[in-house]
Amino acid sequence: MKKRLKKPAKSTEQTRLAVEDAPVAQESSLFPIVGLGASAGGLEAMLQFLRHGPENSGMAFVVVQHLDPNHKGLLPELLQRATGMEVLQVRDRMEVKPNCVYVIPPNKDMSILHGKLHLFAPTAPRGLRLPIDFFLRSLAEDRREQSIGVILSGMGSDGTMGLRAIKEKAGVALVQEPSSAKFDSMPRSAIDAGLADLVAPAEELPGKIIGYLRHARIIKTATPLEVKERSALEKVVILLRAKTGHDFSMYKKTTIYRRIERRMGIHQIDRIAAYVRYLQENPQEVELLFKELLIGVTSFFRDPAAWEQLREKAIPALLEGHPTGRLLRAWSAGCSTGEEVYSLAIVLKEALSQIKPKAGYTIQIFATDLDRDAIDKARHGFYPDNIAADVSVERLDRFFIPEENGYRIGKEIRDMVTFATQNVIMDPPFTKLDILVCRNLLIYLTPELQKKLLPLFHYSLNPSGILFLGSAETVSSHTNLFAPLNLKSRLFRRRESVPPITPVEFPASFVPAQPELPKEQTILKSTANLQSLSDQVLLQHFGPPAVLVNEQGDIIYISGRTGKYLEPAAGKANWNIFAMARDGLRFELGIAFQKAFRQKEAITVKGLRVGGEGGISHVDLTVLAIKEPDALRDMAMIVFNDVPAPVAKKAPGRSRTAAANNARVIELEDKLQQMHEETRMLQEEMQSSQEELKSTNEELQSTNEELQSTNEELTTSREELQSLNEELQTVNAEQQSKMEELAGINDDMRNLLNSTEIVTVFLDNELRIKRFTPGADKLFKLIPGDVGRPLTDIVNELFYPGMSDDVQEVLRTLTFSEKQIAATNERWFTVRIMPYRTVEDVISGVVITFADITAAKQLEAELREEIARLKAQLRARS
Repeated sequence: MKKRLKKPAKSTEQTRLAVEDAPVAQESSLFPIVGLGASAGGLEAMLQFLRHGPENSGMAFVVVQHLDPNHKGLLPELLQRATGMEVLQVRDRMEVKPNCVYVIPPNKDMSILHGKLHLFAPTAPRGLRLPIDFFLRSLAEDRREQSIGVILSGMGSDGTMGLRAIKEKAGVALVQEPSSAKFDSMPRSAIDAGLADLVAPAEELPGKIIGYLRHARIIKTATPLEVKERSALEKVVILLRAKTGHDFSMYKKTTIYRRIERRMGIHQIDRIAAYVRYLQENPQEVELLFKELLIGVTSFFRDPAAWEQLREKAIPALLEGHPTGRLLRAWSAGCSTGEEVYSLAIVLKEALSQIKPKAGYTIQIFATDLDRDAIDKARHGFYPDNIAADVSVERLDRFFIPEENGYRIGKEIRDMVTFATQNVIMDPPFTKLDILVCRNLLIYLTPELQKKLLPLFHYSLNPSGILFLGSAETVSSHTNLFAPLNLKSRLFRRRESVPPITPVEFPASFVPAQPELPKEQTILKSTANLQSLSDQVLLQHFGPPAVLVNEQGDIIYISGRTGKYLEPAAGKANWNIFAMARDGLRFELGIAFQKAFRQKEAITVKGLRVGGEGGISHVDLTVLAIKEPDALRDMAMIVFNDVPAPVAKKAPGRSRTAAANNARVIELEDKLQQMHEETRMLQEEMQSSQEELKSTNEELQSTNEELQSTNEELTTSREELQSLNEELQTVNAEQQSKMEELAGINDDMRNLLNSTEIVTVFLDNELRIKRFTPGADKLFKLIPGDVGRPLTDIVNELFYPGMSDDVQEVLRTLTFSEKQIAATNERWFTVRIMPYRTVEDVISGVVITFADITAAKQLEAELREEIARLKAQLRARS
């Protein structure tokens, strides 16, 4: 049992004063209700609790005790002597009010709904009733975070499941210190289950409750989280990650903060920043908070109607798709202490028994959880006897083995399940699954993470595989991946018709990557020399203006004065040449640019009229797509050459006006011809571009499909390898655990046999030796190499010729044989022959034990001689 952090114990008087000074809560529909559960020896504990409790606390107290159903209830009168609050025996539909104590009547079960108590006639036999669990579960649903469960002295484990339900709803659980209880079974069961928030003697528990509620009210009435508080919450997540290795940053902040509030209330800490300091100073509290965040919301056959739908509808439909038989693979993610995965195994077994398929099916179930302690409990498969409230008598008889204080899962079901610790957020998933159960896990995760996990579940399932979610969970926006089998039961089937819109993100990509810094372009500076300087002077004074651009037209380098041809565009700075080209250049430049890149040659356009601040100028434009050198490949050089304006020729015999009109007509005809040419070029270019785009699009689609197919194959191969590795690690861990258990059992058995000093020989049905204990070599001439040989072939020192006949008779009748047999050197042994029964109740040989009774025989002989001597003396005297 883990150590709990405790503050210095207060005296009884200090506790009483602290309780009396507690503020009185206002009466409202949301006042806290305390459920007090007790059994044998609980009367004294309840009297101590109420005697030190406040009369005006604003809380209500409901007492549930195991009472004799055949006697009148005297408990209210007894409790009334210990408290000033009104003590009432519950009547059906009685409304609960603050500052009152309510006592369950004999031979009744009790529940609460909307603040009213309801009585039920018990349906279970007298020895199987669990009234405390029954009430605390309903209290958790009705009061949620205002529910308080207290377990006092008692026998058995009633109340443990009820405390689990209360903690699930963010209530608080208190348990009487086992050493102060007359019967510690009930308190110890709750503590061993890790459900006790506070452990103290009965008289100190009221003060603990008052302190918790006072600080819980302070926390809840505080203003919304400021920046410092948000920072403190993030620091709590960092401390959890450093201590446990698990990142809770992707869990819902409200869930984390609600759990932190509970711990703050328990330790009576008002500010989250102070709680961060408390975590730093108390590493055990980090572990307790981690356990608090991993409270297992689980029970056998939770939501029974959903499990019935799975057994009656979903599993038969799954088997119909595989009539020839196969390996059925299932995965229970977040299995907690194993109740859910064992429920799945039982349902699968029942479905196969009901359908009775001709083909053989092998069931393999993987069960994983983040909590290593929960996995260890699930591996052992032992549960308290209060699971009878959730498991039918038929299932208990068929699938469970009754033991002291509980039930152990049967070997048939246990062998179907392989357990392993796994973080579903960070570790690779299992694949090729037929059933995936993930109940009450998604509700604690952020919507962003849920959107990543559901496609991952879709990937993990086989075609038509079944997804089983919790009652408060759904596939939300992923209806393209899963089709509902039964929406109310949250059963879904994997869809195949709709392709995934986005690629599946695997756990390694769930954590957002850090943004990369942009890579800086390295500009290589050429070494200045005489030739380069001379070339620069020539280009500046005698070379035509030119511009170097890339394929998109972005200007990279300018040579000479280009102001007459280019000007910055208005608005945001844009260094694209098509935006900067002056009127008269822009249109022709675009056509020449596209043509140059398409034909891979220099394109020249002559006689362009460019309008600028200095008037109209005439320019020849040349665009050259560059092939060499490699550093300038896929770039273009645009060169501007100024040319003189064309001189209009005078026509003889015409007037000046007619000549001007004729020149204007010629100019317009040239313009018209140029426009026709440009239009034709544009049409050709458009047609060519469309064909190229169509061809390119087809090539890209084909390439994209190939890449997608290759990527899917690689992803599938990678995940299959990861899944196979995970399965191997899981099986290895399971086998290692079993080997350790077997080694421990073997050591215990060897020490037990050695300590008894009873020689034991194990034989199979053919009387061959399977094993023998030390000391057997004193009666039989045995060596380790004799294992496997018939015992009749081994020489022994017993005067027991009929031993083999007695062994055969025991095998035939299955009744043990016991005889006193003499041996050499005047030794005597009690020889006991018993059938050897396996766990499956199969006879697999016999066990022969030899107990040395030589001393007893010698004493018997001495006594006989003494009796004979005394008889002789009596006869002589007479």
